[in-house]
Amino acid sequence: MISLSKLTIDLNADLGESFGNYKVGSDAEIIPLISSANVACGFHAGDPAVMIETVKRIKASGTTGLGAHPGFPDLMGFGRRYMELSDDEVYSIMLYQLSALDGIARTNGLKLNHVKPHGALYNATFKNENLARVIAKSVKDFNPELKLMGLANNNLVKAGKEIGLAVVNEVFADRGYEDDGTLVSRSKEGAMITDSTLATERVVRMITEGKVESINGNDVDIQADSICVHGDGEKALEFVREIRNQLEAKGISIETL
Repeated sequence: MISLSKLTIDLNADLGESFGNYKVGSDAEIIPLISSANVACGFHAGDPAVMIETVKRIKASGTTGLGAHPGFPDLMGFGRRYMELSDDEVYSIMLYQLSALDGIARTNGLKLNHVKPHGALYNATFKNENLARVIAKSVKDFNPELKLMGLANNNLVKAGKEIGLAVVNEVFADRGYEDDGTLVSRSKEGAMITDSTLATERVVRMITEGKVESINGNDVDIQADSICVHGDGEKALEFVREIRNQLEAKGISIETL
C-alpha cells in the first residue's frame, strides 16, 4: 500500500499449481522472494498433497501471506475456460475451495490472509458485476476478515468494498492492458510481457505514478496495492527476482498485505 512516509507494495504469485506427477512452476524458489502467495485449491490445479506441501513451504518462509486461489472446476483447461454457472453454483464452489485450503492451513498452524479468484473466474468479473458480487458474498460469509484481491479499480474490488471487505487492487507485471484497464485477452498479441526489464519499468510507474501504458499506447489510471507475477510463467523466477531487486533499489519496500 502507498503511504505518505514511504512506498510499500505487496508482491504476489499464483502457486501450488502442480498436480500429481506434473510439476508446474518454481514454487520453492519463488516463495522466499514474494510477500503473498495465492494457492490453487484443487479445482483448476493443485491436489491435496500439493496444497499441503505449498502451505508448509509458505509457513517455513515466515514472511509470505497465504491466500486462496479458487477457480472454475476445469483441470484440463487450467481454469482458463469460462463456465456458465448459476449464482448458487459459484457460491458453492467458492466455499468448497476456501474450506479445503483453510482446513489445511489451520492444521499447519497458519490462517488465510486473502482470496484471489483464478483465471476465467477472475477475468469474467471484469464485465460481470453480478458475478463479482456473488464472489464477494461467498468470501464475506466464509470469513469477513479475509481480504479480497481483484483487478485494480474493477468490479471485484468494488463489490468487496460494497459488502464491507478489505480489498486489494491488483496489477500485473507480465500482462498487457486494454484502454479500459482490463487485461488483454491471452488470445491476442501483446497479452503477455516477456521482457523482465520492461515489466519492471511498468511496475515502478504503476506504483509511483499510478499509471500504466495500454496496448494502444494510452496512459491508464491504476491503483497498485499488489503486483502479480504468474508462477507458471516461463520466466516467472527471473521476473520476481528482477522486480524485487529493482523495487528495493528504488527504495520501495515489499511487505505482506
